[in-house]
Amino acid sequence: MYLLRAIVRPEKSPVVMSALFNAGFPAVTKLPVFGRGRQRGLKVGNVTYDELPKDLLMIVIPESDKDYVIETIMDAARSGPDGQFGDGKIFVTPVEEAYTISSGKVEK
Repeated sequence: MYLLRAIVRPEKSPVVMSALFNAGFPAVTKLPVFGRGRQRGLKVGNVTYDELPKDLLMIVIPESDKDYVIETIMDAARSGPDGQFGDGKIFVTPVEEAYTISSGKVEK
């Protein structure tokens, strides 16, 4: 299993969530976050906004679906055909075990 953490533009979050749902992956955790990437924020006139709003989407998926889910997220989150700075990032982390609290069931 893998945990995918996708940081996306807030306006793209519903598009990504819908794409994941339609691809058969409805279980997603969404959190509002703030930060900056390589673009180092946004400068408007003399004001620099270095903490930009983003959404963090987290999803645990089987190893066999990893590439498909990553491509689904990237296609839905990308701004235009070539993308733009600030479109986001996906981090992939192995998950050793996952427990369902209500049943105590463990997945490995």
